[in-house]
Amino acid sequence: MDIMPKWADVVLIPLISLILAAILSALVILGIGEDPVAAVKLMVTGALGSTYGWGYTLYYATNFMFTGLAVAVAFHASMFNIGGEGQAMLGGLGVALICLFVPWPHWSIAILGAIAASALFGAAWAAIPAYLQARRGSHIVITTIMFNFIAAALLNYALVNLLRPKGAMDPATAKFPAATNLPTLHELLAPFGISFSKSAPANISLIVAVLACFGVWALIWRTRLGYEIRAFGKSESGARYAGISPFKITMLAMLISGGLAGMMAINNVMGEAERLVLNAVEGAGFIGIAVSLMGRNHPFGVFLAAILFGFLYQGGAELALWTNIPRELIVVIQALVILFTGALDNMVRIPLERMFLALRKTEG
Repeated sequence: MDIMPKWADVVLIPLISLILAAILSALVILGIGEDPVAAVKLMVTGALGSTYGWGYTLYYATNFMFTGLAVAVAFHASMFNIGGEGQAMLGGLGVALICLFVPWPHWSIAILGAIAASALFGAAWAAIPAYLQARRGSHIVITTIMFNFIAAALLNYALVNLLRPKGAMDPATAKFPAATNLPTLHELLAPFGISFSKSAPANISLIVAVLACFGVWALIWRTRLGYEIRAFGKSESGARYAGISPFKITMLAMLISGGLAGMMAINNVMGEAERLVLNAVEGAGFIGIAVSLMGRNHPFGVFLAAILFGFLYQGGAELALWTNIPRELIVVIQALVILFTGALDNMVRIPLERMFLALRKTEG
């Protein structure tokens, strides 16, 4: 029997962790001589106070939904996929190839090809560490970290030597054809009479990310494969006794995980930059780890946590632009959120469990 009710684990613990992170962040801002209340107001206004701010917040959140879901799927199979960064890089390569070399007539068809290509390239990059763990016993954490660096080197080579247009200096592909350009939220909402910023990069990929959240929920909790993944994650020996193949689950869970991470590229590569640049991922693969942990590896939790980190990214950019607070301090604030929601989870959980246990005894 669980000591704490489900709502406390899903809502109360993350909320208290966020409050503790906010208090420490306020103390740090005070320490450098700035006003924490004014800083929070500026973050809220910059990230949520206009459709321009919302556009950037949702753009970042879309990236984090894909990478957060990728980590969550692997985690349910008791694997820690830290390779989302590299898998998203290779997903971007797949999107670039499919957009540059296939003559798509319309974005509505091109996005389907891009989803398939990004998922395929991301899954292929995740398949190698998965096979090494399943057959050779190599730890998934070590191999996925290593493959991030290999992916960066591979992408650098491809952009500099293979895909860079003649005469161009920067390591990037040519602009994608106009037929592959995805509609922004401004273009999607205009027919309904809803005014949205033309400058914001949020695009139809947000809808794909939300559908991916629903798809992962259906996979993990409503299919036989999802049950096998969760059973394997809870007890490998028990799953093996029940006839579940460890090799099959390891491979499939990592293929799905890598595919989700790769799909991030339809947002940042196809939707925003409309070309593949060298540092397109910008750390979103690593932020996905924090998003998954904070969302308790549940798709709805990942959705909410992605919105929060999108707010932190956009609000932090506004802070760095309009105050004397350095950009590095925003990274500190993000790190504090990650620290309290991930590494220091038991610091909040254990006292709450004791409190609920005491209440239960009192009621009894």
